[in-house]
Amino acid sequence: MLFKVLSAAVYGIDANLIDVEVDYSGVVAEKDTFHTVGLPDAAVRESRDRVRAAIKNSGYLIPPTFITINLAPADMKKEGAGFDLPIALGILGAYGALQTSDLRQFLLVGELGLDGSVRAVPGMLPVAILAREKNIPNLILPAANAAEAAVVEGVNVYPVSSLLDVLELLNSQVVGVIQREPFHVATEHLLNFKDVRGQQTAKRALEVAAAGSHNILMIGPPGSGKTMLAKRLPSILAPLTFDEALETTKIHSVAGVLDAAAGLVTQRPFRSPHHTISDAGLIGGGIVPRPGEVSLAHNGLLFLDELPEFPRNVLEVMRQPLEDHTVTIACASMSLSFPARFMLAAAMNPCPCGYFNDKSRECHCTPPVIQRYIAKISGPLLDRIDIHIEVPAVQYKELRGGAAAEGSAEIRGRVMAARERQRQRFKKAGEKIFANAQMTTRQIRAHCELGADAERLLERAMQQQGLTARAHDRILKVARTIADLEGAEHLTVAHLAEAIQYRTLDRSYWA
Repeated sequence: MLFKVLSAAVYGIDANLIDVEVDYSGVVAEKDTFHTVGLPDAAVRESRDRVRAAIKNSGYLIPPTFITINLAPADMKKEGAGFDLPIALGILGAYGALQTSDLRQFLLVGELGLDGSVRAVPGMLPVAILAREKNIPNLILPAANAAEAAVVEGVNVYPVSSLLDVLELLNSQVVGVIQREPFHVATEHLLNFKDVRGQQTAKRALEVAAAGSHNILMIGPPGSGKTMLAKRLPSILAPLTFDEALETTKIHSVAGVLDAAAGLVTQRPFRSPHHTISDAGLIGGGIVPRPGEVSLAHNGLLFLDELPEFPRNVLEVMRQPLEDHTVTIACASMSLSFPARFMLAAAMNPCPCGYFNDKSRECHCTPPVIQRYIAKISGPLLDRIDIHIEVPAVQYKELRGGAAAEGSAEIRGRVMAARERQRQRFKKAGEKIFANAQMTTRQIRAHCELGADAERLLERAMQQQGLTARAHDRILKVARTIADLEGAEHLTVAHLAEAIQYRTLDRSYWA
């Protein structure tokens, strides 16, 4: 008898519908023999042992016959243990353990334990979205994945803990659907800018960066507070919208790093990989490509501490994602694209010892040594970073001063007001972008008009500093953000002068 069950496989951040077809020959063999076809990987082929034990330990016996399992379409590679549950259900259905032979209204995914328990698998949010798109009203999945899938409207999510739960559900149609929780943005942050003494210039630059989602590079001696500032940057970022949360959760779900109890990602991601990371770890890769750190930081912040310590080839692969906001990974079997619209924050010392240009300590590095150290950051990569600031050592009076520093809540209020002005501007123009850093050349010309004095200032800066066309556009984007923070409709000389100031540091170090 032939029995069909619907399942799904995740490729990239999207899911594809898979038909699990089970047939047995009726010929008695010495023992039950499984044959799985349809380009299964090792984990799928091994499912026969897990499924056999799970069915037996759930109180059912499989007659010793030849069983063929086809995963269609046959030309698409299948991987992972998520096919265990539909395969087991297909076998039981083929032998008559189900009261219905039509399961077209159900989509099943889950890994089986030898005792018949159902274990969590990654990528359930894309599967739930697929079920909605294919008009499959019911989704049966592991209980641990239920909160994640329940955020999708229009799909009934049935969490199960064992194979017997699935059989009871399908035979009796007992309703155990999980309810969809309302979306709540998490606004609590443990780290606060109140903890940072001094560094008013750096705080201002971080506020501008957060308001326009601009990339930022901080250069300064050890202990000046670069890492401390960067770790508090998420506390002033604008909250996630529901669409951004859904898109971010899909990536984290596929990568297997999603908190099962949370369901949706409710805070902007903050990723801080160690400098020993590989290029595949940063960008993504694998036999079946998985998202890297730049995609896990999508709609959030990627912080690279000690930037020159990263291998040059690792840093250079970021150039395309910083420009296009997407990563395309091509391998022999497939080509997949992952979104990578992230804000980059980087920190570095000015030289190997860290004290070049420091007033309190003497630097012992020779000019060639400093130049080799600085040259680890290429010009094209540096050109894609909008804001470059120097973070000097904090003076004793500032460190021990009694005056309270401005907190994250006050800064965040100004950032959110500036973001709202940007949102209204882009909405009025019919443009689907959310921050000034995402503006194209055409949008820059439309929203960043300059007066005669500002035009002369920008021309002089371009000629004196030898800035590129990309730097020209990024200066205008930053100036537009500074104007939004002040609530100004038009760019002035003051806005442009501050934006140009954020591009002069790289010429003094990389000249």
